Amino acid sequence: MTETLLAVRDLRIAFPGRTGPVEVVHGIDLDLARGEKVALVGESGSGKSVTARAVLRLDPDARLSGRIDLAGVDVLALPARRLREIRGARAGLVFQDPLASLNPVMTIGWQIIQPLVIRGVPKRIARRRAIDLLTRLGVRDAAHRFDDYPHQFSGGMRQRVVIAIAVIAEPALLIADEPTTALDVRVQARVLELLRELAAERDMAVLLITHDLGIVAGFADRAVVMRHGRTVESGPVEEIYARPRHEYTRALLAAVPRIGGDPSRPLAVIGEGETC
Repeated sequence: MTETLLAVRDLRIAFPGRTGPVEVVHGIDLDLARGEKVALVGESGSGKSVTARAVLRLDPDARLSGRIDLAGVDVLALPARRLREIRGARAGLVFQDPLASLNPVMTIGWQIIQPLVIRGVPKRIARRRAIDLLTRLGVRDAAHRFDDYPHQFSGGMRQRVVIAIAVIAEPALLIADEPTTALDVRVQARVLELLRELAAERDMAVLLITHDLGIVAGFADRAVVMRHGRTVESGPVEEIYARPRHEYTRALLAAVPRIGGDPSRPLAVIGEGETC
């Protein structure tokens, strides 16, 4: 059997509100095996990103309950000082806006090697590994560009730098939060191909956060569809595309542009009160 890497059970997430805690995620269950690619899908506000960020406890104001088991470690039970040991080492994160993710006054090389340096890897060795990784990710003349700043890179190249930061410590899990947002379709395809290649080479699990079912078909093994902080459907991608069970999933699929489709056809509308 394939080893389970991430097991999320009855995850509930709440944030402080004017009259008390406001729950935004309501009892999510989620599993990822080593080397598996799973897409967490839903519209903006469905709870995808906050669920993914909870795996590494990145939102200090969030009140989390349930259980998050990552490679045998109960993340919710860890003291704050030990979270640094799993961030980057056991799980890396690629954010959707690479320019906002990078420090504009630090070179990209300095930022890439930090996950290694803080774990005691000598800077000389960390630099060599970073240059090799940048080259692998398609950054030309990586040795010279190592000391460039984020504004000197295009959007697609900045996203490759962010991926390098996330994977240089060879985590078992990569969380990619809308990694192709604002990129043109050719760059989107290349970024997803890079993630696919890295996952295969390193037996790395990938949790892809997206609202676009169009990019899921060629990337993920399974899809988990969220709406209003709940899971409405999950299963193998082929099964969900061929036989979607929930009306919301059918509406998401109907919203994917298709060559030869009728542009005058109205999109499906789902009532705000509808859930499972």
